[in-house]
Amino acid sequence: MNTKFEFPDATGSLVYVKAVAVETLPDEVRAEAGDRAHVYAVHNAEGEQLALVADRSLAFTLARENDLSPVTVH
Repeated sequence: MNTKFEFPDATGSLVYVKAVAVETLPDEVRAEAGDRAHVYAVHNAEGEQLALVADRSLAFTLARENDLSPVTVH
């Protein structure tokens, strides 16, 4: 149990998924969101937005299809 284990540096592949209120987005993005109250953003470790998608499931799928490891931000 006390065996030291070296974890590989995974920060390069880690991305964060968070809900974004549509009302806070620019007009052109709000128009594309339809009647949704929230969309989901995928961000890299530096906070740069990589994608904005319709739902959480799609955000996780998109990340995994690009060999990224998604986690939820609360």
